[in-house]
Amino acid sequence: MKYLLALDQGTTSSRAILFDAAGQVLGIGQREFRQIFPRPGWVEHDANEIWQTQLEVAREALENAGVQAGQVAAIGITNQRETTVIWDRFSGEPIANAIVWQDRRTAALCDELRAGPEAERITERSGLQIDPYFSGTKIRWMLENVAGARERAEAGELAFGTIDSWLIWKLTGGREHLTDASNASRTMLYDIRRGIWDPDLLALLQVPQALLPRVVDSSGVCAETDPKLFGAAIPIGGIAGDQQAALFGQLCLEPGMVKNTYGTGCFLLMNTGEQPIAPGSGLLSTVAWRMNGATTYALEGAVFIGGAVVQWLRDGLGLIEQSSEIEALAGSVEDSQGVYFVPAFAGLGAPHWDAYARGIIVGLTRGTTGAHIARAALDGIAYQVADVVDAMRQQAGLDLSELRVDGGAAANDLLLQFQSDILGTAVVRPRNLETTALGAAYLAGLAVETWESTAELADRWQTDRRFEPSRTKAQASRLRAGWQRAVGRAKEWEVPDAP
Repeated sequence: MKYLLALDQGTTSSRAILFDAAGQVLGIGQREFRQIFPRPGWVEHDANEIWQTQLEVAREALENAGVQAGQVAAIGITNQRETTVIWDRFSGEPIANAIVWQDRRTAALCDELRAGPEAERITERSGLQIDPYFSGTKIRWMLENVAGARERAEAGELAFGTIDSWLIWKLTGGREHLTDASNASRTMLYDIRRGIWDPDLLALLQVPQALLPRVVDSSGVCAETDPKLFGAAIPIGGIAGDQQAALFGQLCLEPGMVKNTYGTGCFLLMNTGEQPIAPGSGLLSTVAWRMNGATTYALEGAVFIGGAVVQWLRDGLGLIEQSSEIEALAGSVEDSQGVYFVPAFAGLGAPHWDAYARGIIVGLTRGTTGAHIARAALDGIAYQVADVVDAMRQQAGLDLSELRVDGGAAANDLLLQFQSDILGTAVVRPRNLETTALGAAYLAGLAVETWESTAELADRWQTDRRFEPSRTKAQASRLRAGWQRAVGRAKEWEVPDAP
């Protein structure tokens, strides 16, 4: 039993990948699911659709590899973080659509908290900025806006979970309500130093303790699946939020090692070892993973819209038919011809944290074509990452020697070369881009002794291509100055609603 099944539940699709003990992909399944936009700035998912697609692709990955459930040593789960589900403990049905991490409906409440006397305590204990991004204010909104929800929650009839908790509940037939420390650290309710749900934060955000899952290690057998789902029970051995899983999958196991994931958003994480670095410069301090009761921390900068801008060019503008066409279109022009695209569709994350920013394209002329807009969209992804790197250099006092990259858009050579150019730093793409799923598989495999230690894994990381800067510092500085002017125009676009 050397096979490991990674369930990679993302923002736009559910995926499952079966790995062998050498980390090779044997089977894969993927399904996109609906993105629901009830109002401007609101983003929802159907939690039942997430479950159904995840179950389907897990079965598909096993079938494609010709592997039976009884041959799988463990399941590792990795998930879109902060997305909030509340469900009935008895029926197992969600009380409403899941509120997605990109959703901005609680911006006014966050303004109120940020201006209040407890703002510093929230950030100090949770490691997070006060922002609609995180689960805490989403929970409060659901309790206040779904009829009867608060009373039922206080009576212990409801359960809250991020997507990992929801999947585990369904995988175990409702027997287990749990999460791991990395996902708990994204709720704004968890004290990352003490490793507990913080009573003061719960009181401040009016979240009943009875709603919350049990917190477990990121690596360790914590449950097993209902045998009816796959034909045999499979141990669940690994859980981590998608960005923490990617950090582990990139084998950034030593303090100071850094990765960036180009997914729906972009997420830069630096391993900071056994001590969290105080949040600042628009960055977050978060749990990277917890193993054998010992916590490893990370410094994180989050960009809300990364690869999602390519989806928008495809689905919103019809500029391309397939996301994979973006590189050829953008590469058909030498540069963006002075066009800047700030994709603040869901506000701006690190280092700006402006929930009221909105997307903007500036610098248009009669000579601007779809290719220039496509080029500006890719450039905008790289500029946002560079802003986070600058903040990280300032906060951690670290000048990066290289940036390890992964995620779907990391296959785009044009993007990675431009990223290296404006950073003035080497950008390194691994041979295996499935680092998020691989990280979940590694965590699960360590739990069932497929591998004996992280040291055994450390030599597995292999380079596909290394991108070195090709522009001068002066050229990069001029380009980034234009970007900063564009960001200034995107900020504070929306008028705040009353709480």
